[in-house]
Amino acid sequence: MPAADLASLKIHDHSRSKGGAGKFWSFFAAGLGVLLLVGGGVFAFKNRAPVVEVAVARPAGDPAQQTLLNASGYVTPRRRATVAAKITGRVTGVFFDEGNRAKEGQLLATLDDSDVRRALESSVTDRDSSRAAIQDFEVQLRYAEIQLHRATELKAANVQSQDQLDNAQTSADSLRAKIALAKQQVVAAEARIRVAQQAVDNCTIRAPFSGIIVSKDAQVGEMVSPISAGGGFTRTGIATIVDMNSNEVEVDVSEAYIARVEAGQRVTSTLDAYPEWQIPSHVRTVIPTADRQKATVKVRISFDKLDPRILPDMGVKVAFMAEDDAKKKAAEKDKGPKPTAIVPKSTVRTDGANSYVFLLRDTKIERRGVKLGNERGSDVEILAGVNAGDSLVAHGPENLHDGDTVKVNQ
Repeated sequence: MPAADLASLKIHDHSRSKGGAGKFWSFFAAGLGVLLLVGGGVFAFKNRAPVVEVAVARPAGDPAQQTLLNASGYVTPRRRATVAAKITGRVTGVFFDEGNRAKEGQLLATLDDSDVRRALESSVTDRDSSRAAIQDFEVQLRYAEIQLHRATELKAANVQSQDQLDNAQTSADSLRAKIALAKQQVVAAEARIRVAQQAVDNCTIRAPFSGIIVSKDAQVGEMVSPISAGGGFTRTGIATIVDMNSNEVEVDVSEAYIARVEAGQRVTSTLDAYPEWQIPSHVRTVIPTADRQKATVKVRISFDKLDPRILPDMGVKVAFMAEDDAKKKAAEKDKGPKPTAIVPKSTVRTDGANSYVFLLRDTKIERRGVKLGNERGSDVEILAGVNAGDSLVAHGPENLHDGDTVKVNQ
């Protein structure tokens, strides 16, 4: 019975050959499927339209053409102060919060003044003591003068000796000297009072000018000092105040373009927070020094009209505008061809000494040779080859060709 069971496990020759053929055709079908899949992917990849970004050519008379230079910077107040104490002390009161409006001279905080007040009281006591001594000396002087007058008369009548007259004279002179000394002591005490009073006043911190408090740097119970002390655990400031009426723009302009900037020049400022809001501005001053490391010159720009939305340290982009008179003079001197359009520099490509652009026609591009004019910041004038309103490829693959089908990146 066991022998019969083992014989049943034998694989016959016709079954073995049939199974081998089945495996062959299975592998063949799988390989063919992989080839078709790879071939289809390559075909689809080759026929995928490249993605491009498009810019529109602006008219030559577009106000944006007046832009001579673009730069970016930050809103910076001319008056910003970190208010600190003149002495080292413990904060006993803070009377403001961030965002509060402070007036010039307004009380912001107080320090512990117990020690300096004791010194003030001591100086006041010394002054009062000296004043009381003066009154006592003046009483004694009046009596001494009476004795001196009597001694003088008795000496004239030869009733008293010269020695008694001299003693009376000395007593009167001594009291006059004591009174003078006491008066000087009063003056010295008053000077000490003023010093002590100044120490008391130093325990109160007031706003140096009117503005907005943008930072609260100390709390009640903390130690503050005009210099860094205590291993960095001592505060060096109480609050930071900004005069919002002094907000302006500070930008760094490359040395290569600083000749295009002058004081009073019209500027259009655009805050990063409000990209659609163009703020009329003008150049206040060009700082007459350059940064040798960055090769830039600092320019300060004032807003024509301030707005509460303009906050310190906001990012801002500025466009320096060409003056109308300068444009007229340039037009009179320039008798050459007038530009037909203004386009971004990124749309222009070069092939040796020739320049060209790719015009977008529906979904296909057309290579068009162009003649360039003057540069306008990040833009360039087109004298021939492009008209206002044409759509041009601004960014895309480098291997684009005339007639290629592209997809516009929205």
